[in-house]
Amino acid sequence: MTLKRLVLLPLQVLLGILVIIDELARPVYGPLIRRFAALRLVEIGERAVAALPRFVILVLLAVPLAVAEPLKIYGLLLLGQGRLVRGLLILAIAYLASFLLIERIYAAGKPKLMTIGWFAWFMGLIDWIRRMLLDWLKGTPIWAVVTAARSFAARVAAIFRAAVSQRRG
Repeated sequence: MTLKRLVLLPLQVLLGILVIIDELARPVYGPLIRRFAALRLVEIGERAVAALPRFVILVLLAVPLAVAEPLKIYGLLLLGQGRLVRGLLILAIAYLASFLLIERIYAAGKPKLMTIGWFAWFMGLIDWIRRMLLDWLKGTPIWAVVTAARSFAARVAAIFRAAVSQRRG
């Protein structure tokens, strides 16, 4: 193993873990986000956000982001200290806030937010980094694990949805 591969291995493993977690959670949070976004109250809120001035939207986005992101780090710290239940609970709340609140504000205000030059540049940079890392990760053996985890999570989610539908109907 070359020195370069040895140095990149921890990054590869970390990225693989993050992508696996995202792929496992997507079948759960994807439908949740779609149902939440379809609520009448959320639609009204999104229209109200979209009508606001761009810097007001930026503040509306920044406030919950400034709370949720440090909570994610705190949840990870708690997990590292062995406080599993508390750490997982805080992580779940922070991610739920991200998925449901921050995502909806961003989706509603994105056209106006992208008219702020530095914001558009920064979001483009984040997107470019994400794509580059994902492309790199796809070229590694860890991607096979990610693909298998995604397929497994999709099958489990489909079975769960079928069971819930059967039970309701």
